[in-house]
Amino acid sequence: MELLLLGIYAFFVWLLCVKLKWIPWNIVTQVIAVIIPVVALTVLILTLNVIAPASADVRVIKYTIPIVSQVRGRVIEVPIEEGNRPVKKGDVLFRVDPKPYQLEVNTLTAQLANAQAGQRETEESLKAARGKVSETQALGAQASGRLRDVSASLELARKRVAQYRELVQTGAGSKFDLEKAETDLRSQEAKYDEAKAQQSQASASEVQAVASVQQVQQKLGAKVDGEYAQVAQIRAQLENAKWLLEQTVTRSPCDCTVVNLQLRAGGFVAGFPINPVVTLVEDSGQMVALFDQNELHKVASGNEIELALETIPGKVIKGKVDSIIWTQGQGQLQANGSIPNTGALPQVPGRYAVKFHISDRDKELFIAGGAAGHAAIYTDHLHEIQILRKVFIRLQSYLFYLVLKL
Repeated sequence: MELLLLGIYAFFVWLLCVKLKWIPWNIVTQVIAVIIPVVALTVLILTLNVIAPASADVRVIKYTIPIVSQVRGRVIEVPIEEGNRPVKKGDVLFRVDPKPYQLEVNTLTAQLANAQAGQRETEESLKAARGKVSETQALGAQASGRLRDVSASLELARKRVAQYRELVQTGAGSKFDLEKAETDLRSQEAKYDEAKAQQSQASASEVQAVASVQQVQQKLGAKVDGEYAQVAQIRAQLENAKWLLEQTVTRSPCDCTVVNLQLRAGGFVAGFPINPVVTLVEDSGQMVALFDQNELHKVASGNEIELALETIPGKVIKGKVDSIIWTQGQGQLQANGSIPNTGALPQVPGRYAVKFHISDRDKELFIAGGAAGHAAIYTDHLHEIQILRKVFIRLQSYLFYLVLKL
């Protein structure tokens, strides 16, 4: 572009001084004619580098996604094709034989049903055991009441025997009445022993019933989210088995392009994370341009940007500045215990990356990963002379048509 401006300037100097001779062509005008473009171009270039910085290092970065099977087994279908073929998010990449995983699901489903039936049976046993506890408690209460009644009758019989003995000793009582009272006393003592034995039996039955309840509760075990532990464990195993069954079908996680497809039907996948079988490249990616450190003090998010890529000659792509990545490798010290080496010569300052977004009108363009080119950022200052930078970037885009090699 500088040569173009110099050519235009030289044309007007020749026209005015040589052709039309409106200005005398002598030593003074010759010196002035040389100084003017040098000073003007210097001021222009320095100003443009601040208000419309340019970079010859544009990089298109696209992330790759290595696809690893979550399950091991024999591959039965690979419906995608290699050769940079596009796939949509959710498209099937390959299928693994699902039979072993379906059998595991069926087995665990049966185990879960059996465990749930066993849980219901045990819960019914718990209800019966608790009913038995209530029954034994009622029998115990009944036995205790009878024991109290017999104890009262026994105490009365003892008092009567004592009274009749005292009357017989004084000669005022009948010996027959004494013998009858003693017989009643022995009858009441037998009834007391029987009532006490019943009370002990009821207490033992209650203890046994309570132990039975505790045994059933222990068999049921603790609960997990309102479900007994054994059933919850089998349900968790079943959910995991269902998830593994779903993973026998591997789908694309994004709108991507297939590269490095080495998998074929009949192959075996082992499910190792270090063994990708397909590599996908995202259709969308990031675009960055690298600038010298003193070029970015006027740049802000939202500034207009124009790109010229070598893969799309003659096309100027528009976008907006997203952000400046204000860090780079020279600002990092590795935590290795060594003292940083300053070196014999000063280190060349590293550049900073500017990240930007493509405008809606150019989003449908195919932009290859790794594509390089030139970029220009137009700040909010001196828009009048930024037109020169726009001319530069358009000329550069057309120069990409030239393939300069033998």
